[in-house]
Amino acid sequence: MKVALVHDYLNQYGGGERVLECLMEMFPEAPVYTLLHDVEKTGGRFESRVVKTSFLDFKFARRNHRWFIPFMPLAARSLNLGDKYDLIISDTAGFAKGIRYNRLTTKHISYIHTPLRYAWEQEEYLGNLMTNSQLLISKPILNYLKNWDYKYGKRPDVLLANSKFIGKKVKEYYGRPAKVVYPPVDMDVFYYDEGEKPKIRNPYYLAIGRVLHYKRFDLVVEAFKKLGLPLKIAGGGPELENIKKLAAGVGNIEFLSFLNDENDLRKLYAGAKALIFPQVEDFGLVAAEAQACGTPVIAYAEGGALEIVENGKTGILFPQQSVESLVGAVELFERKRFSRKAIATSAQRFSKEHFRREIVSLI
Repeated sequence: MKVALVHDYLNQYGGGERVLECLMEMFPEAPVYTLLHDVEKTGGRFESRVVKTSFLDFKFARRNHRWFIPFMPLAARSLNLGDKYDLIISDTAGFAKGIRYNRLTTKHISYIHTPLRYAWEQEEYLGNLMTNSQLLISKPILNYLKNWDYKYGKRPDVLLANSKFIGKKVKEYYGRPAKVVYPPVDMDVFYYDEGEKPKIRNPYYLAIGRVLHYKRFDLVVEAFKKLGLPLKIAGGGPELENIKKLAAGVGNIEFLSFLNDENDLRKLYAGAKALIFPQVEDFGLVAAEAQACGTPVIAYAEGGALEIVENGKTGILFPQQSVESLVGAVELFERKRFSRKAIATSAQRFSKEHFRREIVSLI
């Protein structure tokens, strides 16, 4: 069976790219198509497999892809796979499901990380980033993207969703069901080691990921300024300098660069008292990875976190996306005890093996 893999864009390395890596392992002969590919930003992980990119694959677009979002539907349609493949698997948060192919001869499975956010959730996703006048001017473009996403959400033969949270959105926005298959955690990389319990002398809480507005690192910094407890922030992104300014002069907050070595990342997870997860995520792969290492998660009780964290057993859920609510959750956590071994066992449902079985069974 000839298989092709399609990904939105490869100019960063996060949860979606880990899903692609797992699919690449499952189908070692399958080429990868993507709108744009930044070899440096992705550490060369996909260089040997990417066979074609779109007309947007130039340096300025790779480094500023959000400026080119209105052109991405056209860029996706410029990738024509014809009838060369029996099966196309796209994993997407927007555009990869819009590639062209012969629908009479080719089956298409699309793994949906989220419907196109800025099209369907304009106020929620863009409201804090744009003024009312900018939103008003952008409305025709955003509505065009919404109509495009609806149309091409109907095209694949089967839709998969990375969580029940996203499955509900797929049903609401596209009017069709999606089978839930949780993203894969590599349990050979992220695992519980009883000898790596957090050090009592230098305990720390951890916040990790791409530093973007919606991930609410600002909330974490403000909460830990009040708590005075040690916090490590690991990651990079467009909001990093703003977050560093917010934490300026605060002795209990330490910033780490993004860790490319997965063994170092596992040790960072394993050494933390808890992972702080204040955002609304489609799923939240870092929370699942942390739990695979036996680390409890303190999470805002919305989105994919509700499918990862069992309140009081594998972490703490806090009800409001506010400094006070997060502070209260950390103070409650400080008074409780958690079985790190039980947390790691609970995370086995997110294993790479489970993901593979679900995909192969579907095919």
